[in-house]
Amino acid sequence: MKVSYRHISTPEDASFVVKEFCQPKFTNTFHFHHGHELILMVKSSGKVYAGKKVMNYNEGEVYMFGPGLVHCFCNDNAPIDPNETVHAIIVQFTEDFLGKDFFDKLELRKIRELMQLSEQGIKFSKLPAAISNLFFQFQVNQQMKNLIILLQLLDELSHQGKENALLLTDDPRKIHYKDVDSKKLESIFKYVLENYHQQVDSKSAASLACMNEAAFCRYFKRRTHKTFSQFVNETRISHATKLLIGTEDGISEICYACGFDNISYFNRQFKIYQGKSPRDYRKAFVESNVASPSLREVGE
Repeated sequence: MKVSYRHISTPEDASFVVKEFCQPKFTNTFHFHHGHELILMVKSSGKVYAGKKVMNYNEGEVYMFGPGLVHCFCNDNAPIDPNETVHAIIVQFTEDFLGKDFFDKLELRKIRELMQLSEQGIKFSKLPAAISNLFFQFQVNQQMKNLIILLQLLDELSHQGKENALLLTDDPRKIHYKDVDSKKLESIFKYVLENYHQQVDSKSAASLACMNEAAFCRYFKRRTHKTFSQFVNETRISHATKLLIGTEDGISEICYACGFDNISYFNRQFKIYQGKSPRDYRKAFVESNVASPSLREVGE
């Protein structure tokens, strides 16, 4: 998962880019952009890493990343039907794609605030279908209409409340990856992602980074602002939340499926990251009867 910079190129007759992503799975690449990126997850689920945070992502959600925020989408390890593909619609634009001072106008101040918050990464869920459907209205060779749609999309997102919009990291400026870090962190993140459901240890991770264990632990905390065990637990807890709301498996079964070998420790860690026990987390979800928008709702 090499950290890389991806340049946002625009066609000669347009000031922003719309892409449709269809392929078997997301590539495990950490990257960042000079500009902004909007992503609608039409068909895919897995883990998203942004700044310092790892969490689940699901179909129907929209993500917005600002300049310089390192992020990565990875599919879960569950077998993927060879006849199915990951499907996402992506819009990319630079800060000044409509001119240096365009978003300083009073009428556009909410969009300006949205763009500033996107530097921390934003997850939009439970969006009305009318907003998600705007992604499907972009058309080839319809530059003016596409511009109007993008402005409408940004305006709608800028008015979403806290119940629909979640900031993914507290301060992205605290995380600064260098090229030399990418080679070390690439194998470590991949190791955790592919093995969090079983035994994962810092000694094995250190060997992948070609470091001794003590030096690796210091290095990992310095670069990610968390210990290696915290990163592993966060990945495991994010998967546990998915199983709690998406299956009827028992708490102990979920505990072991996520790589924990002690129920008490699992309960303590879950409460640290989610603020409540696994049982209470599932109960709250059932009582609220809240679910992510389905693909059918998004595509209608």
